[in-house]
Amino acid sequence: MSHTTTILAELIKYMTEHDLNISDLARKAKMNPGTVSSLINGNRKFSVYQLDRITEAMGHPVGYYYERYIPECLADASPNWRRMSPFLENCAKLNKLDCIHQVVNMLLDKLGYADPLFQLAEQLFQEKLYEAAAILYENVALSENKQHSERLAICQYRLFQSRQGDDQERSYEAAVQFETYVNRLDEIDQLDALKDLVNTYRTLRKWEKVDKFAIALRNLAEVQMKSERKHQNVDEDILKNQGSPPTFAYWAFSHLLQAEVCYVKKDYEQALKHNYAYSDLSWVKETDESSLRWKHQYETWAKANIYVNKLMSGEVSVIPDYIAYFSSKKEEILPGLDNIIDAANQYTINVDDILMQFEPEILSLLEEQESGGVYNQQFITERLTHFTKQLAVYYLHKNVFSKGFRFLLSCLEKSTAINNKSYILECVKLFESFRENASSETQAAYRNLISEVQVDVHEE
Repeated sequence: MSHTTTILAELIKYMTEHDLNISDLARKAKMNPGTVSSLINGNRKFSVYQLDRITEAMGHPVGYYYERYIPECLADASPNWRRMSPFLENCAKLNKLDCIHQVVNMLLDKLGYADPLFQLAEQLFQEKLYEAAAILYENVALSENKQHSERLAICQYRLFQSRQGDDQERSYEAAVQFETYVNRLDEIDQLDALKDLVNTYRTLRKWEKVDKFAIALRNLAEVQMKSERKHQNVDEDILKNQGSPPTFAYWAFSHLLQAEVCYVKKDYEQALKHNYAYSDLSWVKETDESSLRWKHQYETWAKANIYVNKLMSGEVSVIPDYIAYFSSKKEEILPGLDNIIDAANQYTINVDDILMQFEPEILSLLEEQESGGVYNQQFITERLTHFTKQLAVYYLHKNVFSKGFRFLLSCLEKSTAINNKSYILECVKLFESFRENASSETQAAYRNLISEVQVDVHEE
């Protein structure tokens, strides 16, 4: 939509129609009469703060004139950052992303603005205004050159973080794009970046990538631990990252990840070796609260994962002890049940009594899950999708078709929501194998879900 009148012209028209003089308008907008006079007479340009006050006084919502504000007040040969910065902040809060694009495009060929744009992007990122921050990071990255490789890497890291979500295809593309930049980060930041990167690949079940970056994470952690032993005094980098886990936690996490890779490959013996590697952290000498908490956490995880790998290698006798471990830990119930049903399908174990015991928890899990504790939303969503698929396999092969198809349709619905084509394909194959046992209602529900999948694929 194009506008033939300026903001100032509309303001003067408003004053005329409502019989307001400058003092009246100033009082209504809660502004200084001298300032209003300068604006009306064209002696000064609106600041975004002044524009917001005037806009509200005219009865319009804040942001009403923002599209016109850009060419009228910001499009100077020498851009005024003091005027642009608060405008960009307001646009971010109002989700006026097109306005942000327009302003940033005006600065693309002006390298001196890379630093303030980067600082503002960091501020917006901390305020969780990720879409707005991503626009700034993208443009800072375009303007960077080799001597600013660390800042370029930070921009790419933030873009990777902001693009993580339910759409697994988008998450994967963002991870692949970030891979080449992770080594350019400061070594302290690299630990968190590698952890985030490998967590994404773990969620997406890209196990070769998980293995690769788990090794990189452990190598970097070992270098950092050696450096910390040599320099016992707290330095600025450590102070900067007080909120991050201690370095040994990254080392332990790398072993946990490689154990998971071995688990997927059904190499349970090698998985146990990795589990045992981080099960005993008595060599860690730090006694601060964070270190003690992480030591306990990894020792607890190791105990659970040792149960799991023994179970998956065929030691069914560990099931009671494993259930005793996770039944009192709310956030471990989903992974625990998922592992048990996985083993049941692999070794044809009857776990009906266990599923009956945890029926209230299973029904609760089928509702919308929120992240909490040590597991992020991506992990929970993916694990729940895998769990519903395994339940479908279990019940369909036991000829309990009502439950089997219920979980199969649930898995298909969740797979479609997160755009996981691998799970969608598995659901389709499973349904076709048991189609003749599906009721007419089930077949109708299946067709509706499949039509949604086809629409999504067509739109891509």
